[in-house]
Amino acid sequence: MLKVSLGQHSSAGEKTLNQDSHGAHLPLGSSLQFKGAVVALADGISSSPVSDKASQTAISQFLHDYYCTSDSWSVTHAGEQVIQTINRSLLNSTKTSKYWENTDHGYVCTFSALVAKHRQGYLFHVGDSRIYRWRQYQLEQLTRDHRQWHEERFFLSNALGLHESVAIDTSEVALEEEDIFILATDGLHEYLSVQQIISCLNQSSHDLNVCAKQMVQQAFDNGSNDNLTVQLLKIDSLPEPVQLFNADEVKLPVPPVFNAGETIDDYLITRVLYSSARSHIYLAKQQSDYTENPVQYVIKAPSQELANQREYLDSLLTEEWVARRISSVHIIGAPASPRNRTALYTVLDYVPGQTLAQWLRDNPDPDIETIRGWIEQIASGLLALHRADIVHQDLRPENIMINSQGTLCLIDLGSASIAGLNEFYQPDVQLTGAMMYCAPECFLGEPGSVQSDLYSLAVLTYYLLSQRYPYGAAVPRATTVAAQHKLCYRSVLDAQRHIPGWLDDTLKKALHPNPAKRYSVISAFLYDLRHPNSAYLHARRPPLIQRHPVRFWQGVSALLFCLVVILLNLQNA
Repeated sequence: MLKVSLGQHSSAGEKTLNQDSHGAHLPLGSSLQFKGAVVALADGISSSPVSDKASQTAISQFLHDYYCTSDSWSVTHAGEQVIQTINRSLLNSTKTSKYWENTDHGYVCTFSALVAKHRQGYLFHVGDSRIYRWRQYQLEQLTRDHRQWHEERFFLSNALGLHESVAIDTSEVALEEEDIFILATDGLHEYLSVQQIISCLNQSSHDLNVCAKQMVQQAFDNGSNDNLTVQLLKIDSLPEPVQLFNADEVKLPVPPVFNAGETIDDYLITRVLYSSARSHIYLAKQQSDYTENPVQYVIKAPSQELANQREYLDSLLTEEWVARRISSVHIIGAPASPRNRTALYTVLDYVPGQTLAQWLRDNPDPDIETIRGWIEQIASGLLALHRADIVHQDLRPENIMINSQGTLCLIDLGSASIAGLNEFYQPDVQLTGAMMYCAPECFLGEPGSVQSDLYSLAVLTYYLLSQRYPYGAAVPRATTVAAQHKLCYRSVLDAQRHIPGWLDDTLKKALHPNPAKRYSVISAFLYDLRHPNSAYLHARRPPLIQRHPVRFWQGVSALLFCLVVILLNLQNA
């Protein structure tokens, strides 16, 4: 695990009220692994009589709410969401107070924080406090002051509680052992030179609390007339590259192949659902469930052949990890509290019905309205994942269940990319998902993204409408940017089926090889699936040879035949 040391000190200085606030949380165990260690400080503005409450609120709320965010969120995403919430809270406090007409007298403060997670540091900064890094006897300022010059003096240009949305400076830095990060309010850093900060660190870095007090005293002696606060976080040791799941969990024995009627732990196998060289899947119920209609679960166990393949086992366990944290009728779930297990397997909720692939084999020509409804349901599941900073990466008909009521549910989450886990777990980069549904950028080695999930959703829409793929089999072979520039979209329009031309334009945009030229959000794609986009309606219609090449050449051949007949008749006459 990451190990750090902390020193901090704050003083009102020559003022009667200390409007600065600071705090830290150095957790242990899974909280340290998934969320990291946090130090943060805030500085109230002198023009406000309540800014001390603002700075205290900012620190306490950040230290509490950040650790309440989902483990699947990246540090940056989690930090930004929490800071924006704090900003709105402070602004609302001002609006409901007697200072609502003058925000400079309201609940306003600066804010700076450092999150140390695994081998990376994440910085959040609003205002004119500063974050420095001392490395190998060199001091570097990592933040920029949010100030502007006006009437021969500097004014704070950015702070929490000023506007509905706050601009947050975020950045990442690689951690190294013996690094010391310094967070300081302007009452300290404006009255200490770089040489004086370095001198304090050289003299007292072995005792960070003593060092922090020396810095505050030195700045006060240099004439600081403001509150003074400094925090020092030292990186004592960094963790080695970690595995996604703990060794005890992965080292459990792989269970044998079961038959109906056999048991494992508290589960009774009622039916074998699927068996392959990779995994065995069973329908089961808990033996301790004596109700008339016991809850059914799906148990998935790896095959013996893959028992020593760590990445495959991680993928298997990832599915249950994600399913337990996403609440959506369109995403497979899992029991909230996993029971102690004597073997390596996962337990998921049972989703009755058949795969969309099987449904299409039985019903090969669904109408457009049915397809729209399906895509909207699947998109709802994807959006639930995206809100949790998770990319699905394996969308295809075989991974979608449809029940008797027509509800669709994504059932395979083993290929999901989880932002919060990717920050400390980096598996070997490999292509995931069915190749015909993978976005072109994935074949260039780029990681999965919301845009790649959108592409897969659009391929699925195209396939449901036509039983074809938009670029044929060309995308998997296009492994260079130059090759992808040559990809030619094939119109979904078909003489055998009535499909509006504007719907083809919608799919063409969502399926663009360049992710920057697709829809920016899935909701925009869904809207255009139902509503003709005026930009497409007024666009020049493609020539017949592009829309219906076979019909075009049939027509040309017919004309040539007629011309030959006419010429022969003229010659005979």
